[in-house]
Amino acid sequence: MTEVALEVENLTFAYGAKKALDAVSFNVQAGECTILLGPNGAGKSTLFSLITRLYDAREGRIQLCGFDIKKQSLQALARLGVVFQQTTLDPDLSVSQNLRYHAALHGMGRKASDKRIQEELERLSMFERRAEKVRQLNGGHKRRVEIARALLHKPSLLLLDEPTVGLDMPSREAIVSHVHDLVKQQKLAVLWATHLIDEIAADDSLIVLHKGQVKASGRLSEILQTTGWADPGQVFQKLTQYP
Repeated sequence: MTEVALEVENLTFAYGAKKALDAVSFNVQAGECTILLGPNGAGKSTLFSLITRLYDAREGRIQLCGFDIKKQSLQALARLGVVFQQTTLDPDLSVSQNLRYHAALHGMGRKASDKRIQEELERLSMFERRAEKVRQLNGGHKRRVEIARALLHKPSLLLLDEPTVGLDMPSREAIVSHVHDLVKQQKLAVLWATHLIDEIAADDSLIVLHKGQVKASGRLSEILQTTGWADPGQVFQKLTQYP
């Protein structure tokens, strides 16, 4: 039986009188890349803020690997890796210094953290640049470092919030390929928020979010078969009326 990495149930959240999420429910399985697809303002970033506990929801429930995000926060968040939409690296520190700081926050010793840093940077073809300051890197290479950082403590679930926005096509393609390889090789669960159709692989799961509501959820192939629509672009357009 496939392990559920993330379970979201009846999640509702509002900014004052404006409802950002309305009874949102879905699961993300281990070894599965789930694309959270929606236009700007759909509620994707609000959902990520709730999963990471930057915000607290009064209505609904979130479980990470069986741990309740509110009642068992430490156990839940220890299994989570995150790449936010805006970069959070220190530009004046080197690549290695940024990663060692993150590893220390997770209680990793120097020997263990150096081993993991080398493994993840080599996987992303960034180990030779470990001594460079982050400000010297281009956008695509900074994203690679952030992905390496998010994976240092071997999380069960990786959250990616629009990680390729502003990157050139080769950088986008490299990150999309790398993440999908991780899902297959390490049985990592991924929840990837995007509005870019070409980042969706044929065997991905898909959640279409529009105006705070889930409009469709399931395997991309199943959604296409059920609706009779041709591709994820048509699913997106039909369910969100996005031009």
